[in-house]
Amino acid sequence: MSLSFSCRRSLFQKVKTSRLLASLLCVVAPSLALADVQLPPVFSDHMVLQAGRPVPVWGKASPGEKVSVRAGAQVKEAQAAADGKWSVTLDPLKSGEELTLTVQGGSGAPVTISDVLAGEVWLCSGQSNMALPVAKAKDAATEIAAANWPKIRMFQNKKWIICSPQTAGTFSAVAYYFGRDIHQKTGAPVGLLNMSSGGTPIELWTSPEAQKAVPGLQPLFAKGDVAEAAGEDAKQAESDRQQAVEVEGKQAVAAQKKAPGYLFADRILPLVPFAIQGVLWYQGEANSYTEHANLYGLQLATMIKDWRARWGYDFAFLTVQLPELGPAQTEPMQTHGRVLVREGELKSLELPNTGLAVLLGTGEEKSNHPLNKQEAGRRLANWALASVYGQKDVAMSGPLPAGSTVQGDRVVISFTHTDGGLVVQGGGPLKGFAISGTDGKWVWGDAVIEGDKVAVSSAEVKQPVAVRYAWAINPVTANLANGAGLPATPFRTDDQAISNRAGQ
Repeated sequence: MSLSFSCRRSLFQKVKTSRLLASLLCVVAPSLALADVQLPPVFSDHMVLQAGRPVPVWGKASPGEKVSVRAGAQVKEAQAAADGKWSVTLDPLKSGEELTLTVQGGSGAPVTISDVLAGEVWLCSGQSNMALPVAKAKDAATEIAAANWPKIRMFQNKKWIICSPQTAGTFSAVAYYFGRDIHQKTGAPVGLLNMSSGGTPIELWTSPEAQKAVPGLQPLFAKGDVAEAAGEDAKQAESDRQQAVEVEGKQAVAAQKKAPGYLFADRILPLVPFAIQGVLWYQGEANSYTEHANLYGLQLATMIKDWRARWGYDFAFLTVQLPELGPAQTEPMQTHGRVLVREGELKSLELPNTGLAVLLGTGEEKSNHPLNKQEAGRRLANWALASVYGQKDVAMSGPLPAGSTVQGDRVVISFTHTDGGLVVQGGGPLKGFAISGTDGKWVWGDAVIEGDKVAVSSAEVKQPVAVRYAWAINPVTANLANGAGLPATPFRTDDQAISNRAGQ
């Protein structure tokens, strides 16, 4: 029996379709099998896992699929939930351990992650001064040529990169110099998670729910402009964004977003709960030029608490305090948003397991991006080496205020971290202290060192009330330090409410 033309054509089309489907299945099926088990990009070749504490590993698979994770001699198993999510927790790893991480689902080929080291992992975040690469910082050519540190790795652009003269130029300079010091002085491998974006205010880095839960931050939401990131002017903001473009190879679109928490959702939340030793935070420039710079301390504390709550433990949090910028101080009182941000950064020390790298002496008058990132990294590392790693021969910090008393016609301030004693940096008279009386007028004070204290007075102030030190955008005259050569932080002894740019 012969078939009609239309029947033959229909049969031909069915056969052709079947062959096409079969061919597609041959191509797609292996991909589907390989995609059964998926991990976040941070779990990839050359990664560093935090030593000495439980290590979460997580990903996605088919709902109900059994997943096993092998790390060295350890094997942990889990079953994917209805939404496909699974997680296991590895037992603490030994620092310096080298291993391969293998993740096997119920079907398909295993995911194998090679050249994994156990060591010290630090999340490095903030804006353009954290993003600034080694290639654009001080002594770039010399530093890059010497950057042969295969046990220092940086995670950026969704992949881990081994430190070498061929790659170090792209690393965050602050993070690299910090990591190099930690590696050299502890011997541990170091993993640096570079999550930075130029021109961005702190509001973008904190979850919206955490910010809205704090009554003191409600002024930020009053006009719907919680995420303004103007910088000191449009030119500087554009400069910050270009820095990020050069580092990350793409537009820093986050700087243009007007939603609080955008960068938290994009850069930070995907890393939770990746095991870390701590955070390096270099930010605040964008907030210095907003009307709410006086809220920075509360904003920073809110962010730290929020991040720690999501990780489930109080990891170390080390903040860079903004250095000097702009014309040198001439008047005894020049309040500016940058001064208020510095004060907020100092207040972060009220939280447990926090640190502060005071950068006075490293800033540049005409640039918001000082190139001496070696010193920024060193001062951060000093705090970590002393407080996190327990090294006794490292000066953790420059002098920090520890209280004050009014004694007759003078104010006496006590200090901690006076390693080697308080000194006048560069010699000569002690400068940078202003004093006020009951009339609220500020004048330069006569300051003298008395052991671990500084006494401040003035013939113009018979009944002193308060003292402020280095209270200017560029406190060039401030010269209090300790015997280790580390500068004292800017501070004040009063708690008067101050608004941005108010010369109070």
